Amino acid sequence: MKIIYFHQHFTTPAGSAGIRSYEMARHLIAAGHSVTMVCGSSDAAKTGLSGEFVSSRREGIVDGIRVIELELPYSNHDGFKRRSWTFLKFAMRSVWVALREDYDLVFATSTPLTASIPGIAARWLRGKRFVFEVRDLWPEVPRAMGVITNPLVLAAMSVLEWVSYRSARHCIGLSPGMVAGIAKHIGDEKVTLVPNGCDLELFDPRSPGRWRPVEIEGADFVAVFPGTHGIANGLDAVLDAAVELKKQGRGDIKLLLIGEGKLKPKLVQRVRHEQLDNVIMCDAVSKYQIADLLRFSNVGLQIFANVSAFYYGSSPNKFFDYIAAGLPVLNNYPGWVADLITEHDCGIAVPPDDPQAFARALIAMADDPQRCDEMGRAARALAEAQFSRCMLGEKFRSVLENAAPPIVKS
Repeated sequence: MKIIYFHQHFTTPAGSAGIRSYEMARHLIAAGHSVTMVCGSSDAAKTGLSGEFVSSRREGIVDGIRVIELELPYSNHDGFKRRSWTFLKFAMRSVWVALREDYDLVFATSTPLTASIPGIAARWLRGKRFVFEVRDLWPEVPRAMGVITNPLVLAAMSVLEWVSYRSARHCIGLSPGMVAGIAKHIGDEKVTLVPNGCDLELFDPRSPGRWRPVEIEGADFVAVFPGTHGIANGLDAVLDAAVELKKQGRGDIKLLLIGEGKLKPKLVQRVRHEQLDNVIMCDAVSKYQIADLLRFSNVGLQIFANVSAFYYGSSPNKFFDYIAAGLPVLNNYPGWVADLITEHDCGIAVPPDDPQAFARALIAMADDPQRCDEMGRAARALAEAQFSRCMLGEKFRSVLENAAPPIVKS
């Protein structure tokens, strides 16, 4: 089967963003399918292509995936209008690709919601079967965050959401909340839960680490957050906990924030202004380097802003990387991730907006290394039992194969 796969923010492990699409595409190829990945350019992504753009496009084969990269630079530092315009341009140029390429099935993954537009066009203009993957519920999430308040924009997004779900032969949701939100529109039978997964080999805790920030000393207890520094991430909660740790003289606990994002300059300014020498901030690194740093870290920080839409409507890459690496997780918001942590005893879930509880949890982990190790082993066991990328890849492949047109025998 020939599959055309639209993901604006596609990256290989050489980039710093999530590699779900890379791994799922490789899984499809291993099963005998061909995959054409259509993506844009991003400061957090490495598509594997390095040649010059010709007519704002370049393409090539990357680890068996045919990649078409459109010259549409995107950055988390961009303002809302600039990012929205980039999303729309990617959707429109992807429609042109969808109308001209040869394929059997079109697959599109958000965010943003506009990623569904080429799939909609392929469905109604070419009669192609379309599978849509939802990584965030739009417009619910931007509405809840207050990022989008214009009622006309929100109404237009609601219409696009409805058309996207109705045009798709099947939908995939990455969390229980996403599945429930989609099912309200199209019914339970047309949506499948395929959460983010664990790359067990890449993050194997038994592999030797080769990279670590120079600011980290061997005796430090390290709590790490590798990811976007944006509004949704709520990283002021980490700095609030750093203040509490300083008050208690716990300079041995280091909070390591790695990545880029719109709010990073403000976070850096706050660290300097409040002299938070227990906070170390580094630039974004590749997925390979993230795997290295998780091996010497002691706990992974699963942080979100206190927005109810995230409780059951998110499937954070970081959480799955942490448990794959055998790291206990400190989570600061309720929902399905907190429930998993509590049920499987693989970390600590603290209430949102409670820096004292956050600091107490870190101190408890630092002061009881045996207990911390036990939670880490439970985390790896959970990763292997429920979230293996290979196992979830099979489920993903099954959804696409069941949605594909029947093979006509000659």
